[in-house]
Formats: sequence, C-alpha cells, structure tokens
Amino acid sequence: MSKKLLILITCVWALAGCGGQEETPPTLIAPPATAVAENTTPTPEATATTAVQPAATNTLPPPPTLAPPPATPTPIQTPTPAPPESILLLKPEDFAPDRNPLTGEILDDPSVLERRPLAIKISNAPAFYVRPQSGLNSADWVFEHTAEGAVTRFTLLIYSQTPETVGPIRSARLIDLELPAMYDAALVFSGTSAGVGNRMLQSDIANQLVRSNEPGYYRTGDTSKPFEHTLYARPDQIWAGLEAGGRNNPPNFQTQVAFGSEPPAGGRPASYASINYQSTFVEWTYDPDTNRYLRRADNEDIIDALDGEQVSTANVVIIAPFHVEDPTICEQINNGVCTALTVQIQLWGSGQGVVLRDGQVYDVTWHRDGRHDMLTFTDANGAPFPLQIGNTWVQLVPTWLRNPVVIE
Repeated sequence: MSKKLLILITCVWALAGCGGQEETPPTLIAPPATAVAENTTPTPEATATTAVQPAATNTLPPPPTLAPPPATPTPIQTPTPAPPESILLLKPEDFAPDRNPLTGEILDDPSVLERRPLAIKISNAPAFYVRPQSGLNSADWVFEHTAEGAVTRFTLLIYSQTPETVGPIRSARLIDLELPAMYDAALVFSGTSAGVGNRMLQSDIANQLVRSNEPGYYRTGDTSKPFEHTLYARPDQIWAGLEAGGRNNPPNFQTQVAFGSEPPAGGRPASYASINYQSTFVEWTYDPDTNRYLRRADNEDIIDALDGEQVSTANVVIIAPFHVEDPTICEQINNGVCTALTVQIQLWGSGQGVVLRDGQVYDVTWHRDGRHDMLTFTDANGAPFPLQIGNTWVQLVPTWLRNPVVIE
C-alpha cells in the first residue's frame, strides 16, 4: 500500500470514532435596534473589520456662497401729526395784523394791507373778444352782476395780491356806486354813461375814482378786437398813482365778515350750482381735492389768462337783492331812442341767500345796514355765518328771472 492510502484510511477510522453526528452551532439573537441600558456595561467584543473601499463618486462643485440676509432695519417711530387747529374769525379783534380781513388768510407781506383796495371793472361779453380775462384768480372778492341786455359784468376787489395786469376793463354801472363805499376802494373803470357819471361825481366816492387817462392804464394794441375791449391796467402803477396823489389810504372797514376753517353745522351736501342769466350760463362745480369751486360759463372752462388756471373760489355766495331799472339813466341809445335803462341793484338792507363752501350749501341772511358796511352774513339763529378762508365770488341774481338758480 502506498503511504498516501494508509494516511487516508487512518483519518476515516478516526472520524468514525467521534460518534458520527454533526453538532449544530448556537444561534445568536440579534440585539434590538435600541438597546436598553443596564446597570453593568458589557465589554464590547473585538471584531475584525474589513476595510471597504469607497465607491468612486463624481466631484461636485462647491455650493454657492449665499449673501447674508439684509439686516432688518429698526422702524423709526414717526410721531402722528396733530390735526390742524381750527380757525374761527368772528370779530375784528380776531384778525392779527398779518391776516387779510377780506379773506381770513395769513399774508407773507402784511404791508399790502396798508394800501387801498382796487375795485376794477371787467368785461364779460362778448365772450369771443374778452375771454380769457386777466386777474380773476387774483381778486379777494368778485361781484358778478347783470348789465343791460342780460349780459354780465364783474367788479374785482384787488387787495392782497398784485397781479401783473387786469382786464379787459369796461365802463361802470350803478352797482359801482355801492362797492367802493362798502370796501373803501378806488374804482378802476373805463368810463360811464352820462347819468351814472353824474351820480358818481356827486357822491361820497368821487375822490376814489381812477379815470382811464390816469397812470396805470394801457391799450394792448390788438387790432383783431374792437377798441373798447383792449383797455387793461397794471395795479402796481394804479397804486403808485394813488400814492402820488395822496389817495392810497389804508381802508377803513366798518364791519367784518366772519371766516372759519371748519364747515359749520346745518349744511346740506351740494357739489354743483348754476345761474342762468339768460345770455350767460354760469356753473360752479365743487372739487373735493382742492376744496374749491371751479367756474364754467357757456359750456366752457373759464381760465385766467395770467396763470392759465381755471378760475376757482373757496366760497360762492348767491343772493338776489332788488333789481330796479332807473328811468332817469339810459345806458343804450339807438337812433335817438333809449333801448336800455340802467339797472340799480339795491345792495343794502338785508335779504335771503345761500353760501356754498366745503361741498355744502347753507341758507343765510345777507346784511348791509350802513352805506360803508361791507357784506356780512348770519345763520338761522342770527349768529355770524363764517365763510371758508380764501376768496369769494358773489352772484347777484336779478329778481325778475324765474328759477334761475339750480343747486345739486
């Protein structure tokens, strides 16, 4: 037997002597996913580890660098502005030396209040020749009244402002016997009819007349218009002429109109008013953005030629004092026949009217008890009614017109 075979037989015999049954190795219980700690800490067994080679991976670009978020600014606490103080001016002593007694406004240059107001007569017809007029937005007060032929004419009270020019200037009427006396104003006009002129020369305002041959007037030279529509005036030169003649006296106002910055109680909403003078149709529309009324007439916006702005006002006063034709004064004569008598507007005593301010309409009573009293107003209780601070337009409505006023 070979040596290799002998070794093989010997090994088989040895295995048979071990009992012949194969033992099953113990089964190990895997630990729970979360081991519960006991009082004794088991000693960990050393286990052989096989190093795992990392799989090859693509190299990623570094993440972008993000700018830090902007710092949140600390809000600055802005104090809430206090509401404007309410202003109520009822008596002459309520008006400081720099406050205009005709508008209630504070003036940057109160020295202008030492000069005499100018009552300037302005044409309003024919519209083709006279519009746009110059200086309407510079007046503290404007009175619109009917003249013969149902056309209207203006008397501007120029006092706190100094417009470069005003016009076109036309002839005066009987109402201009009253307004210069009421506001201690110098009358700037182109002339009058013989009857009206005689009344003025015999009146207490004779020394307040500024005739068209005095310094301050000029003609535009516009040959496209009739000659009578080319007369204008420069207020600064009118005042200089009055000063040179010793007539530029500070006004002596006998009464005081009231003003208030807040709308009084008792008003009704009203954003529109129209007055039909027959040949002239006037409209006022409230603008809440400016708290003012914008003027239209004969379906067009009325513009001031000086500033290019639509004519506007803080107050619209509509009153209808007695209008009476004076049979002794003829304003128009054709072929030796009088075709139009002058109209006397009896702006004295008192009467009913309305005031539009702040988008509301108020029923008022107007007053002029003395010849040198300015126009004032009272409410239903007889207390002074305050106008809004700012300028005022007065619509003098003929008493012979039927339902000429619409307010909405």
